[in-house]
Amino acid sequence: VHFVESGGGLVQPGGSLRLSCAASGFLFRAYDMSWYRQAPGKARDLVASIDSTARRKNYADSVKGRFIISRDNEKNAVYLQMNSLKIEDTAVYYCKVYHRGSNYWGQGTQVTVSA
Repeated sequence: VHFVESGGGLVQPGGSLRLSCAASGFLFRAYDMSWYRQAPGKARDLVASIDSTARRKNYADSVKGRFIISRDNEKNAVYLQMNSLKIEDTAVYYCKVYHRGSNYWGQGTQVTVSA
């Protein structure tokens, strides 16, 4: 299982970013996918999840109405569109899959929201 995440960066409050996670090494279209984030000194928390068919999506309360998770099963990729970013969204963002009894994580992409 391997992920390549991209799209992070520095953005001002109120701005937008789109994170991408390209997956390989497993049957992507059969698995639910998730985005997590970890701020310095804090636990890694679930941000959003999407089922294998993209029919069901769940969001942390802190990002509801601002973030949108999506996936493209033809491209083996999952995305996180982040709008109306806040300073408290600053974190390293990770994509994750639970595959054959184990969690697999991407390397993470840094998102910094600062004026």
